[in-house]
Amino acid sequence: MATSYISDLAVSIDAADEKLFLSQGFKKINVNLNQEAGGNKIYLWYKNGSEQISWVQFSFNNAMAKGLSNAGFKKVDRNLNEGAGGDAIYLWFSKKSGQYHTPIVEIDVTENPDGEALKFSNGWEKSACDLNRNTGGKYIYVWVKREKQTYISEVTADRSGNCYKDDYMCVDEDVNRGTGAAPIFIWYHQTTDPELALTDLKISTTNDEYQSLQKQGYTKVSLNLNEGTGGNQVYLWYTKDPANNPIQAMSLLLNLDAVPVYENAGILFIKKSLNTGTTGLTEYLCFYRP
Repeated sequence: MATSYISDLAVSIDAADEKLFLSQGFKKINVNLNQEAGGNKIYLWYKNGSEQISWVQFSFNNAMAKGLSNAGFKKVDRNLNEGAGGDAIYLWFSKKSGQYHTPIVEIDVTENPDGEALKFSNGWEKSACDLNRNTGGKYIYVWVKREKQTYISEVTADRSGNCYKDDYMCVDEDVNRGTGAAPIFIWYHQTTDPELALTDLKISTTNDEYQSLQKQGYTKVSLNLNEGTGGNQVYLWYTKDPANNPIQAMSLLLNLDAVPVYENAGILFIKKSLNTGTTGLTEYLCFYRP
């Protein structure tokens, strides 16, 4: 039996959209993306087929949108925060193929930490962009599952959307959020080969931690994740030490109520805020390594 891929995506913001998408054969994920935020009742829709979406990202500012457009992504032209007063968030997707692009076979939405933990431990990938960003509503996240198990093979950090052209996927939340500094994002490549995967991630927020990780043989991502904030120098480090299992997925954890749930489920997170020394939001890097 042939594999059925996620082949198209849409977003409804009213009853007219819903009627149209039903007539076009789309399936609805029955979670209101504006939950507890007010505004329109907004839903994510998808189609299954032989065409293969391999890449789903979100934008919440003009620079992100420009980077995605320049990289050939298709924009779903419906604001996911319509009527709620938060950031204007848009869904983008690509059907690009190649070594870094494994087709998506399932897509889903979570509205609570228990759902997030279950997804991580069952081979799903979490978008870091809260679809209620800056609305005060529930934390809502989109998840995808791929045709084959993938692993994180490279990580970097950058201020711009230029990494899209090098096939890096964006951890689509600003690690400087709330500081007033220019946004910085973490980016990564995927692989289906576990032998090429990273096996551990660390964060340093002090010079002692920096020196310790250097002595342990970790490799540093060159950009200070707190650049421009006046806070601590914060660096991301990684290793491919075969003593650990390969990392399957990575994201950010901003909902502090989810911390004990992640801990109980064995989802690893580095309890050092990426905004250490600033007035920005507490953000933890999390990853899943079975």
